[in-house]
Amino acid sequence: MTKSQRSAGYSLIEVLVALLVTATGVMGSVATHLNAIKFNQTADVRSHATLLAYEIVDRMRANRNAALAGDYTISLSAEAPSITPNTIAQIDLQDWFTAIGSRLTAGDGAIAKKGNIFTVTVQWDESRISRSREANADGGNMQAFIFSTEL
Repeated sequence: MTKSQRSAGYSLIEVLVALLVTATGVMGSVATHLNAIKFNQTADVRSHATLLAYEIVDRMRANRNAALAGDYTISLSAEAPSITPNTIAQIDLQDWFTAIGSRLTAGDGAIAKKGNIFTVTVQWDESRISRSREANADGGNMQAFIFSTEL
């Protein structure tokens, strides 16, 4: 047996090992990109929720007397004001709920008043984005942004 016949099989093994290492690296890179996309979508949704909470607070500050009178108070799962709103507060709430519904999956909002302190809750479902997360007690992946401020 000559030296060239003995080493002929080694180059095939080296190529297979190189392919295995390359495939592992490519799969790791793909997983990293998928996680980056998922985290980016989650951050985008949370940014929308934050902006929506600040938006309604700004509207309440512009209409402070009505806010202090309790015209903006609404609970989760409550119906948005009627199609033909009569007051600025109802118009603001209707616009706010429309924005929540169009920007957040299964979005909902609430405003609670205790004296001059207002607590705004914006809630949405992240099950489409984060299927790997554990479900909440209600079986969903409802997330919430809660913001308290004084008028």
